[in-house]
Amino acid sequence: MTAPEEKRRAWGAENQSRQRGGRPRNEAAEAARRLPADAMVIVPLRDIVLFPGIVAPITVGRRRSVAAAEAAAGGERCIGAVCQRQPETDDPTGRDDLFQVGTIAEVLRTAAGEDGIWHVVCQGEARFRVIEWLEGYPFMAARIQRIDEPESNQPEIEARLRHLKEQALEALELLPDVPQELVTAVQNIESASLLADMAASYLDLKATEKQEVLECFDIRQRLDKVSSLLGHRIEVLRISREIGQDARKAMEQRQREFILREQLQAIQRKLGEEDGRAAEIDELSQAIAKAGMPEEVEVQARKELRRLEQMPETSAEHSMIRTYLDWMISLPWSKLSDSQIDIPEARRILEEEHYGLDKIKRRILEFLAVRKLNPEGKSPILCFVGPPGVGKTSLGQSIARATGREFVRVALGGVHDEAEIRGHRRTYVGAMPGNIIQALRKAGTRNCVLMLDEIDKLGAGGFHGDPSAAFLEVLDPEQNHTFRDNYLGVPFDLSKVMFICTANVLEGIPGPLRDRVEIISLVSYTEKEKLEIAKRYLLARQMKNNGLTPEQVEVTDEALRALIRYYTREAGVRGLERNIGAVLRRIAMQVAEGRTDKAVIREEDLHDIVGPRKFENEMAMRTSVPGVVTGLAWTPVGGDILFIEATRMPGSGKLILTGQLGDVMRESAQAALSLVKSRAKSLGLESEAFDKSDIHIHCPAGAIPKDGPSAGVAMFTALVSAFTGRCLRSDTAMTGEISLRGLVLPVGGIKEKSVAAATAGITRVLMPKRNEKDWEDIPEDARDRLDFVWVESVDELLTQAFDAPVDRLHN
Repeated sequence: MTAPEEKRRAWGAENQSRQRGGRPRNEAAEAARRLPADAMVIVPLRDIVLFPGIVAPITVGRRRSVAAAEAAAGGERCIGAVCQRQPETDDPTGRDDLFQVGTIAEVLRTAAGEDGIWHVVCQGEARFRVIEWLEGYPFMAARIQRIDEPESNQPEIEARLRHLKEQALEALELLPDVPQELVTAVQNIESASLLADMAASYLDLKATEKQEVLECFDIRQRLDKVSSLLGHRIEVLRISREIGQDARKAMEQRQREFILREQLQAIQRKLGEEDGRAAEIDELSQAIAKAGMPEEVEVQARKELRRLEQMPETSAEHSMIRTYLDWMISLPWSKLSDSQIDIPEARRILEEEHYGLDKIKRRILEFLAVRKLNPEGKSPILCFVGPPGVGKTSLGQSIARATGREFVRVALGGVHDEAEIRGHRRTYVGAMPGNIIQALRKAGTRNCVLMLDEIDKLGAGGFHGDPSAAFLEVLDPEQNHTFRDNYLGVPFDLSKVMFICTANVLEGIPGPLRDRVEIISLVSYTEKEKLEIAKRYLLARQMKNNGLTPEQVEVTDEALRALIRYYTREAGVRGLERNIGAVLRRIAMQVAEGRTDKAVIREEDLHDIVGPRKFENEMAMRTSVPGVVTGLAWTPVGGDILFIEATRMPGSGKLILTGQLGDVMRESAQAALSLVKSRAKSLGLESEAFDKSDIHIHCPAGAIPKDGPSAGVAMFTALVSAFTGRCLRSDTAMTGEISLRGLVLPVGGIKEKSVAAATAGITRVLMPKRNEKDWEDIPEDARDRLDFVWVESVDELLTQAFDAPVDRLHN
């Protein structure tokens, strides 16, 4: 036994002997008697603030605190109860560890417990302030100044007293299980200081907040402070009661429903009716067994089924688990369609449903042949890239029809949340699987043709995740056999799915995603191809949509050619089909009214039906003056012609660019002007002409932004034409970039630009010599209608561009 333990046991034995009537020697009591008259034994308290008038039990176990209790018990003295600043301090020493204001307390009873722990019941009498801490005693001691509170009958004090009493009674009413004696005591209190101290004592406050009330000597300030604290507590109690009442009502409602359901089940059993809940669980169990799930997936499904069986129907999670099981059961885990690839039949379907596109059809047939010879192989994923309306989606449908597979389409335009691909976790309200799993459920087979439409329009990654990154796992044959949807939480095999992607612009496809697909470009249709498509497919489809038959309407080739040439300017045939639909609707109205049995639509009839021509051949008018050049441009919806106009006026040598030109075209204009200045002498121009002239380059249709690296040769030629006053050939268009050395540099989009030139009525095009490799990609109809001139330098360019020959230019 240690010395402190021996000493505590000795103090306990002495106290027990004193209670039996003996008078043993008590060192602590004797030390207390030696204290000065204005000194007092101090007992430090942890997280406890004793208020005057309050009876409270105190447990002490520290050596000096036990000695203080011994002194109070032996000498029948009062003690000073002071709260510690930091509760974790084990051996407080004075000013730094204890507050300077405490409460004088009368010791009503002491009892020594086991292990030297003392239990002291004391009652607060008055406040005091520590004047000086004393040393040399076995307990803490200090000289103090007692602070008595004279009662005041002032009206403002009495008003505060009544207000605080009303608050205290309201708080007691809101508290549960409050003894009536406490309510009576509060009602009978007439002392403002006692009521304030009692309210602060019973309030659920931090020790520091109670200490602030204790240190508030002014009765007005104390009443206001306690009233404010009590008001906050009342608001909390009111809200707590409302929450408790709502929860109790909800619980009573659930208990009532549970009892009613139990009674209903008991009645059904008495009547011999089948238990609906058991039948539902049995039905789900049989559906899981028939779904053909992999072993890992079936284990997860049956685990959720057991949870559903044990869960009451009133539970909020019941419907979530039931919906999850419905998804698991309805997915084609093992269902495969009877897919037979017949290459001659596939060729027949492609030829029947699509006109032209010979190279693309050949690549599709090669793709299908490889799949037939090696069904388990990892064939590439085809990605059709081209302008809207050129048949990307219909090609995917034809592939599905040729292979005997189901076709489903997932539109990706504007998808910006990764959860739309991988699904939401079931912890979220309204969670659902991603678009991939939803599409497979719709298809009903695991080897469908799944078209991912417009992958170039995927939203950028943000705090919702990166949807394009989620597709890396979907499209990667090394990973997609274990694709994991967040909602399902189990892997799903996508290796049997035939993925086909579409996009309008190649540059819009994210780089890692582009690396996993094989790009197949679809170019603009020529006028001849559009005419054949309209005759073979569009007319028949629109007749069916408008309830007409070939015996009721006939559209001549000239009318179709006029619709193509003068009413649409597009890469595909969507606008053409809309115009054909407008024509047939007019005929449908005439047939429905009985005004005609058969109508023949000719070119001259179009003005009355679809309005005046929207596009005219303005080539001759545009290029009949110097400084106007016809350029060729690539756009996301196909090729187009672009007029570039240049003019000079008196000025100081400024270059003015208008027409919403982008940075690339602005740089091309600067380079073109520098090249013209460097060759001024060979062009027969005076160098002063540039210093005394302002130069204006304009691209009409200023509301449309324009940019791209293909307008350099057109801008150079326009400037030469403007300064020399010579007109360019009206049947000629050009494309290409220039260097400051006078070289004509290659550009992209040759196929689209050639088709645009042929459609616009151009008969001659000037193109960079280094683009001659793209000759085979140009559609045959465009090659037949255009005269291609391949130029390598601006010298050749000027020779071919003007009406009359020019001398070869030199540096």
